Amino acid sequence: MRRDNVIIYEINKDVIKYRFGNPICTDAVVKEGIEIKNNDLAFKICEEENIKLRYKMNPDDTIYGLGENQRGINKRGGIYESFCSDDPLHTPDKKSLYGAHNFLIIDGSERFGVFVDYPGKVTFDIGFTNKDFLEIYVDDCNADIYIIKGNELRDIVKNFLNIIGEGYVPPKWAFGYQQCRWSYVNSTEVEEIANNFLKHDIPCDTIYLDIDYMEDFKDFTVSKERFPNFKNFVQKMKEKGFRLIPIIDAGVKIEKNYTVYEEGIKNNFFCVDKNGAPFVAAVWPGRVHFPDFLNPDVRRWFGRKYKVLIECGIEGFWNDMNEPAIFYTDRGLKNAIEHAKKSEDENLDIYTFFSLKDSFVNLSNSINDYKSFYHRIDGEFVNHYKVHNLYGYNMTRAAAEGFEEIAPNKRFLLFSRSSYIGMHRYSGIWTGDNHSWWEHILLNIKMMPSLNMCGFLYSGADTGGFNGDANAQLIIRWSQFSLFTPLFRNHSAMGTRNQEPFSFDKDSINIIKSAINLRYALIPYIYSEYMKAIINKDMYFLPLSFIYDDNMSKKVEDQLLVGDSLMISPIYEENAQGRYVYLPEDMLLWKVDDYKNRSYQVVRKGHMYLDVSFREVPIFIRKNKMLVLGKASKNVESLDNEELYVIAFVTDKAKYIYYDDDGKSYDYKKGNYSEIFIEIEKSDKDYHIRIDNRGNEAVKKLHFEIVDINGNLVKLTKAL
Repeated sequence: MRRDNVIIYEINKDVIKYRFGNPICTDAVVKEGIEIKNNDLAFKICEEENIKLRYKMNPDDTIYGLGENQRGINKRGGIYESFCSDDPLHTPDKKSLYGAHNFLIIDGSERFGVFVDYPGKVTFDIGFTNKDFLEIYVDDCNADIYIIKGNELRDIVKNFLNIIGEGYVPPKWAFGYQQCRWSYVNSTEVEEIANNFLKHDIPCDTIYLDIDYMEDFKDFTVSKERFPNFKNFVQKMKEKGFRLIPIIDAGVKIEKNYTVYEEGIKNNFFCVDKNGAPFVAAVWPGRVHFPDFLNPDVRRWFGRKYKVLIECGIEGFWNDMNEPAIFYTDRGLKNAIEHAKKSEDENLDIYTFFSLKDSFVNLSNSINDYKSFYHRIDGEFVNHYKVHNLYGYNMTRAAAEGFEEIAPNKRFLLFSRSSYIGMHRYSGIWTGDNHSWWEHILLNIKMMPSLNMCGFLYSGADTGGFNGDANAQLIIRWSQFSLFTPLFRNHSAMGTRNQEPFSFDKDSINIIKSAINLRYALIPYIYSEYMKAIINKDMYFLPLSFIYDDNMSKKVEDQLLVGDSLMISPIYEENAQGRYVYLPEDMLLWKVDDYKNRSYQVVRKGHMYLDVSFREVPIFIRKNKMLVLGKASKNVESLDNEELYVIAFVTDKAKYIYYDDDGKSYDYKKGNYSEIFIEIEKSDKDYHIRIDNRGNEAVKKLHFEIVDINGNLVKLTKAL
């Protein structure tokens, strides 16, 4: 790749784009640039046919980013492949998961971000092959490479988020607790789950419908046998306080007289094989075709299909199997069966047996299959392998664009398994089919700020783990972390132990219930911080090092900053009733067992061992910051936040802006939202509190609990 073949654009003073060749448009970036003459690329360009970028790292350089990926917050020492993969075994050696998030930040003597906008396979070798080098290998000679500058790490992220556009905002009820399992097989079982939440007085906003609600696993159908009178059932559940959230899969079943299939065939809306015939693969319903979501006409057609469920009262969806996942193709299955027949009377040694085994194991999600079908882009056939990472993104884009047409000013809950940079404008994501392993709580913790860096704020893991059996302690500790994630969903697989909050002993039920109650009490703060991050193109979860510029903060990967005011230190080890914590400054500790009971401890800067019983959630309030707390209720719509508690740690002066809006429309984009500006200033003998209420008519009183550096507590009430 000669340097004179690269076109350079200035997006703004902090972002430079290097265009190699003629890349496919991904729509990841929404800001255009102006062509300029010269600008030095921080990387050395190494190859002709493909793009290989090489950067010499210093020993102390830290590498952040890559979104949904394995290993730590610091990605150094790993090798990562950006190629959306349906792999349910998230072990540390896996190089790729469901998302392709090609943005990272180098933090050292130089500090800058890199975004590789290429929709196919990209490999990031971050000191794995050679500990001193970061190498980025693009499996093509056509790509856009962005270099993003900024004075601070957080500034770099903001500059990146500014060019990829504003993030997705769900309805406020989507910040409530959510319950899912593959599979609640019929309406009777779903209603029984709801009744158990009500019986145990455990808050919950949504119950999910996995693939068994469909008729023969066909998208946009409902089984009349298992879910009769579906529209009435949806309304009945809503009257009980629960919204139902159905799954939608990428594959369309091949079946005559099935409307979606017939329309797709008639209009040439499916991806095709090399001969131009609709490509055939198999997923849940058996053989399927895949809609060509890279075609705008296909997106509009598919997005409007959600209307049939919306008209039944459905207000949210989760898009799954959209890498796209492939169980097998006829070619692959035929080869495996022939291999088995040839092996039938053989004396199989270690190599021939493994070869036989692999012929079946490797049927699913085969690279050869991904290279065997095509999309129509601007009138030309493009091999799927070249644009693989755009598939789930554009399926979910289709849904979001459909919602905009069906109900233009209504927010829907929407999240996806597969994703690429840019999809954050249309939906959230969940981190896929994890396991009931303690290690996956830690992976969840480390993944959240990396996802935020890539624009995905509405995100979370399957709390308790999807695969495997969870004990009560795992559910407790995982819930005590997930109560801070915007998406808080408990999800488990068919055949595993039930892990709903009421599925354990009485004491464990009460502890989990306490954690969920805390979540609902925290919604005023969580929603306020989430929305401010969206509007300001900022992060909701941050590593400590994004605020505290000291060497120790760079090393801490199991504590996170949540919004403007909080630091959390989750427990993620079995049987642990405490952990080591690093405090980069003096903080106020609230160990929560019941959110209504509040006692505080000032903890000094430095290292400490923190005792944390199974009942407790440790919350640290940063110096000169505030936490806004409400009350729990059975669901978000029932929250009564006329009176809020403001817990403040004030050494001299603290400020906080409490944001709120209607929680259901996009009117906030027109400036239709409210803010309460709170300022607390400490004098020698008293506190001076200033409140500027700009449009919030719901809050009537603020109850202040203010703690100073010596641990002295003052309680005050202010009417609004």
